[in-house]
Amino acid sequence: WFCCSRDREDSWFKSLFVRKVDPRKDAHSNLLTKNEESNLYKIQFHNVKPECLDAYNKLCEGVLPSIHADKYYPCELVGTWNTWYGEQDQAVHLWRYRGGYPALTEVMNKLRQNKEFTEYRMERGKMLLSRKNQLLLEFSFWNEPVPRDGPNIYELRSYQLRPGTMIEWGNYWARAIKYRQGNREAVGGFFSQIGDLYMVHHLWAYKDLQSREDTRNAVWQQEGWHEVVYYTVPLIQRMDSRIMIPTKASPLQ
Repeated sequence: WFCCSRDREDSWFKSLFVRKVDPRKDAHSNLLTKNEESNLYKIQFHNVKPECLDAYNKLCEGVLPSIHADKYYPCELVGTWNTWYGEQDQAVHLWRYRGGYPALTEVMNKLRQNKEFTEYRMERGKMLLSRKNQLLLEFSFWNEPVPRDGPNIYELRSYQLRPGTMIEWGNYWARAIKYRQGNREAVGGFFSQIGDLYMVHHLWAYKDLQSREDTRNAVWQQEGWHEVVYYTVPLIQRMDSRIMIPTKASPLQ
């Protein structure tokens, strides 16, 4: 009897220090994204040999727009850039797949049968030092990226969040995005599903670096913005910024 009583006391004592976890009815991704549209995005980072960057861009310009324009492939080229500040000699491509994972699989299977694309990949491989990609969903409170005229520079701000904080990030930014739409600078907001997890990407457009500086300074004059920064900074493990220049093939100019 004494042993059983002691076990019950230990169990009760431990329960005081165990955080209760509220059961969730849905995955985080379904709570944060546009369920009715099922768009999937792929972002590609290609680190190019410095002496090959011009040839790489020319190669991409000959192939990527044709895939974008061909209705046979259920995908769209959202944008393609070279980094200007940040990682050097890097190309960034952003694709959208309307229809989610089935559309992605369909495109991959069809491209395997595309002789021109196979030759493109072989030639491209000779020019690269490394490459990686991520599959992304878009936040429901961001606008869908649409083609725009230039000239613009683009900033890709990437945030590695602490695991378990994506919902909290989304709650703050659902209110914060209204502060950042005055100059049409907000292009798209995404979070990772495959690749580096708990990764958020915010894509912004500016006329030039001075416009970026002026726009970012002006937002601090709006009541409520400082609160967003105060509460979201502790959620971040790491962050970086790329300033990017669109290539000729990019729908986002």
